[in-house]
Amino acid sequence: MKIIKRPANSIEKEEAHGGSGARKVYASPEHLKSMHFEMMTHGFLPAGRTFDWHDHTNIEEIMVVLSGEGEVHDDDGAYSYEPGDVIVFPANTKHKIHNPSDKEHEMIFVRVKV
Repeated sequence: MKIIKRPANSIEKEEAHGGSGARKVYASPEHLKSMHFEMMTHGFLPAGRTFDWHDHTNIEEIMVVLSGEGEVHDDDGAYSYEPGDVIVFPANTKHKIHNPSDKEHEMIFVRVKV
């Protein structure tokens, strides 16, 4: 396998979470041989929007906050986030991500199969 270069400006944004936000899929299983890798995306959460309640069946998710201050929710409560924070969502954990601000937030998500 050779190195794959995918310039970010050549990757199309697509609708995510039913239109509440958008994402660019930077890497998916077609790009790697790992049996555990699920996806790496760049998420865009517009002002006042929410990636509503969801979970990832048998998939752990890591979120790295690039911009914005908001909230992550699970069944136990709410957790604030800001740029530089890393949030780890265990597999099968219902969660939502809310942007209460007037600016778009950006995150990187990495998903790994368990």
